[in-house]
Amino acid sequence: MNSIISGLLLGAAFGFVLERAGFGSPCKLTAQFRLTDWSVFKVMFTAIVFASVGIMLLEKMGYIDAADLFVPPAFLGAAALGGALVGAGFAIGGYCPGTSVVGFVSGRIDAGLFLIGLIIGTWIFADIFSSIEFLTSAGEYVKASTLPEALQVSAGVINLFMIAAALAIFVLGTWMEKQVGGSISAVEAMNACTVKQS
Repeated sequence: MNSIISGLLLGAAFGFVLERAGFGSPCKLTAQFRLTDWSVFKVMFTAIVFASVGIMLLEKMGYIDAADLFVPPAFLGAAALGGALVGAGFAIGGYCPGTSVVGFVSGRIDAGLFLIGLIIGTWIFADIFSSIEFLTSAGEYVKASTLPEALQVSAGVINLFMIAAALAIFVLGTWMEKQVGGSISAVEAMNACTVKQS
């Protein structure tokens, strides 16, 4: 029961942060695909780096054992297919599963319609899963469960590379945003679906 409550509280807090950042609007979300607003990439990349570095530090302090964390098997073909489908849905619908909930709670009807489609799609997927299950293991199987293991380097090296990559993306993204007049503010994203013009 405690895990459910903590999950709900963390989810609500995360949703609040996403809404305040304007991620409940498809305008701001789809601007990422046009390379005019890099906010989504910056937030998600920051979250990944924060989690990766956090896990490494917590493990070094003896609070957790990374070997006890569940890491699903990596099949490159299945990951590429799944990523392409999710990306297409994101670009067409303007939302991902998480941001559609944020948008719906913010009062956006289009997000509610997206959620209905998500539920129907999930139901259809569950119904036909047995006939397409082979796709979940398509492509080359990566035996290593983590990047350090796959590349045979330490977690510190991977994290340093990820931090450097994040900083480079922040600089590149900010530069590209300035070329089109800046990123969409959270207020603009929630009030309208217009991208700033240069």
